[in-house]
Amino acid sequence: MLYVYGPYLPVRILEEIRFWKEQEKEHTDVIKAIVPTLEQPYVKLLDDWSKVFEETEKAANDLLQHTIHIQQDQLHPELLKQIERLLDASFRQSREWVRQLYILLDQSAAVKSIPLAKVVILHIIRESEYFLGVLETLNRPGVIEDAVHNPPPILDPYQQAMDYTRGEPAAEGAEAQMGTGSAQNKASSGLGSAVNNAVTGAGATGNNAVGSAAVGNNAMTGSGAAGNSAAAGSGTPTTSTAAGVQEQPVPIGGHKLPPLPYPYNALEPHIDEATMRIHHDKHHQSYVDNLNKAEKKLEEARKTGNFDLVKHWERELAFNGAGHYLHTIYWSIMNPKGGGRPEGALADQIRRDFGSYEAFQKQFTKAAEEVEGGGWTILVWSPRSQRLEILQAEKHQNLSQWDVVPLLPIDVWEHSYYLKHQNERKKYIADWWKVVYWPEVASRYSEASKLKWQPF
Repeated sequence: MLYVYGPYLPVRILEEIRFWKEQEKEHTDVIKAIVPTLEQPYVKLLDDWSKVFEETEKAANDLLQHTIHIQQDQLHPELLKQIERLLDASFRQSREWVRQLYILLDQSAAVKSIPLAKVVILHIIRESEYFLGVLETLNRPGVIEDAVHNPPPILDPYQQAMDYTRGEPAAEGAEAQMGTGSAQNKASSGLGSAVNNAVTGAGATGNNAVGSAAVGNNAMTGSGAAGNSAAAGSGTPTTSTAAGVQEQPVPIGGHKLPPLPYPYNALEPHIDEATMRIHHDKHHQSYVDNLNKAEKKLEEARKTGNFDLVKHWERELAFNGAGHYLHTIYWSIMNPKGGGRPEGALADQIRRDFGSYEAFQKQFTKAAEEVEGGGWTILVWSPRSQRLEILQAEKHQNLSQWDVVPLLPIDVWEHSYYLKHQNERKKYIADWWKVVYWPEVASRYSEASKLKWQPF
C-alpha cells in the first residue's frame, strides 16, 4: 500500500478492504463447489464465514461512501480510528480464516479425497496471506493518521524534463493538486455502529464446525490489494495506427503494462500527477498481473483436463482482461494537446448518429455521471448497426454489449479522480473532456468503421 495517497490513504484502504472481503466471500463458494461431498459442519462453517465477509464488505463500503464525501482537511480523528479498527479487525479475521482452512485440510475426509481440493485451498490461503502482507505496515495504531497528515514527497522522474507542449516546464517536486468537496466535520455516528457490528457479532460461527477452530464473537472484518513505465523518449505524444501494430501475438500470460505516452504531470491541471502515477503504475499493473495469472491457470486446466475452477478463472479473465484493454485505450485517448472537438469523418459520423456534437457530448457526460459504482462509459462503433453508440459498463465488463469496437472510454472508477476531485465525478468528467485527444479517437474510428456486417 502506497503512503503517497496522503489524505486519501483512508479511501484506498477502504476500497481494498471491500475488494478483499468480496474475494474471500467468493472463496467460500469455490471450496463448496470443488468439494460437493463436504461434511455438513464444514459447509455450515463456510456459510457462516460467507456472512462475515459479506458484513465486512458492507461495513467497508459504508465507510468508503462516507469518506469520499469529506474534504481532505475534514478527516475527523474518530473517522480515522474507525478505519483503523476496521483494518485491524480485517487482519484478525483473515488470520483466523487461514488457520481454519489449514484445519479443514487436516481434518476433512471429503477434502482429502479430492486431490484438487488441497491445491485450491492452499491457493485461497495464499490469496488471503497476500492481502495481509499488502497492508501489514499500516496495521499499527496511529500509522494511518500519521500517513494522512505527513505524506512523503512524490518523486517525479521528469523533474528535470523538457518543456512539454504547452510551454510549461514540469514542476520540480510537483505536489498532487487536491480538489474540494463537501465539508463534513465529523464521522457519521451510524457508521461507527456499522463497524462495531462487523467487528463483533457478525463473525460468530458454529463452535462444532472445526472443534477449537470455531470463529467466536471476536471474528472480524477485511482489507486487500487490488512500474513506472512512462515513455522516456523525446516527450512527443504517440498516436497508434494500424500500420504500426505488431502482428506477433501476445503469448499466454505474457501481457505487459503499456508505457504511459507522456509524463505523469502532462495532463495537469485537469488530471493530477499523483492520480496518474497510482492509476497507471499500480491499478493498471494489477489488471495485467491478474490477467496473466488467469490465462496461465486456464492453460494449465487445458493441459490437465481439470476444469473444476473454470468459472472462477473465466471471471478473472473477463474482469482483468477488460480492465487491461480499456485502460490501454484510455491512456492513448488523452493528451496534453487534447480538447476541442473532433474533425473530419468522425465529426460527420457523430452528427449523423447523435444529431450534433453537443447532443453527443451531453449524452456521453450524463452516461458517465450515472454509471453505478465503478465502471466506464464508452463511445463504440457497432459494425452490425453501422453507427456509433454510447455504452456503460459496470466494473469493466458487466452490463455492456458485445459485437462493438471501443473508441473513446472514460474511466469513472473512484481511483480515477478522488485524489484531485474527491467525490466530484462531474468535475472530473468536465476536466477529462479538456484532454480528450480526438486525432487518436479518429484513428481508431477510421480502422473500426471498415468493419461492416450484415445489419439485423
